Amino acid sequence: MAAPGSITVACAPIATMSDTLEDYVHPDLHEPLGRCATIKRNASGAISVRLQFAAQRFSQRLARALERRPQLSGTPLDISWQVGTHSVKRGLKPIPGIANVVAVASAKGGVGKSTTAVNLALAWAAEGARVGLLDADIYGPSLPLMMGLTDQRPVSEDGKHIQPLEAHGVACMSVGFLVDQQQAMVWRGPMVTQALRQLLGDTIWGELDYLVIDLPPGTGDIQLTLSQQVPLTGAIVVTTPQDIALMDARRGVKMFEKVDVPVLGVVENMSTHVCSNCGHEEAIFGAGGGRDMAAQFGVPLLASLPLDRRIREQTDGGVPTVVQDVDGELAARYFALACGAGARIAVQGKDYSRAFPRIVVEE
Repeated sequence: MAAPGSITVACAPIATMSDTLEDYVHPDLHEPLGRCATIKRNASGAISVRLQFAAQRFSQRLARALERRPQLSGTPLDISWQVGTHSVKRGLKPIPGIANVVAVASAKGGVGKSTTAVNLALAWAAEGARVGLLDADIYGPSLPLMMGLTDQRPVSEDGKHIQPLEAHGVACMSVGFLVDQQQAMVWRGPMVTQALRQLLGDTIWGELDYLVIDLPPGTGDIQLTLSQQVPLTGAIVVTTPQDIALMDARRGVKMFEKVDVPVLGVVENMSTHVCSNCGHEEAIFGAGGGRDMAAQFGVPLLASLPLDRRIREQTDGGVPTVVQDVDGELAARYFALACGAGARIAVQGKDYSRAFPRIVVEE
């Protein structure tokens, strides 16, 4: 995808300019800038930074942050972005037209995984990316309600392929679009995995930078099918701070490790409760659990999200937080998640090939 534009700021050329920028870590990235961007300097001293992830809004925040660094004062600095298509693990072919497939998972239900997946997709879209969202929870689809698409049905012009519905600039597909909302999906495992393959493969996604897949809780058939048959770029594991949720979340991370799917990071949801009357924040489910778990597995804590009534109300109303209050403090946390995950994807893409054996033919 071509970068839709760039931001130019005047930030005095110094001898170590490139090194300084490569080592710089913005709070939203969790990675040194040099690992998730291409940095070049021309003969006149101007610096160009090409971010390898969707960063329409983040480019502005990065420019402001770099302007405040004394050693960059007065240097022409051009910031642009472009989402790359990253390699997938051996034995799987990329899905045509889809650059990156990201699973949002939790081994335990009720931790806010779907809310996180929806707002992540919307944040990437607001950052300028082309985004799709697949609800892989066959038994309990929630995407129609969360995206304001209840009672809408997708169409098929050829009787074989399905045109996804669109909401808030995101292409959406869910089994909830195809069955009555009150109908119970009394299906065995093979039927569920077949339905997932059809939803993924028969949907006309078009050209996407990111396809976000909202997985059901657990580590069963759907998770294994997806991990083994779909070219996942990586997975994000959602948990809450209490020990019982963390115990299950660790199992989820271990599952992805076993099937060679990189874990991009951990999201700690409901990290604090925000009182709707006085605004007081309290860690009612414990504190630091998600951060400790991320450190245990050597991955970043991509976001700590509060238990806030507004998030629930906005999502239940079909206008999630990132859309309802795009410049608000709650949406800012989801934008930070999107940038951090995008940076990790850029790094993971560079590292994939190193895990593969190299065959050398000698005479």
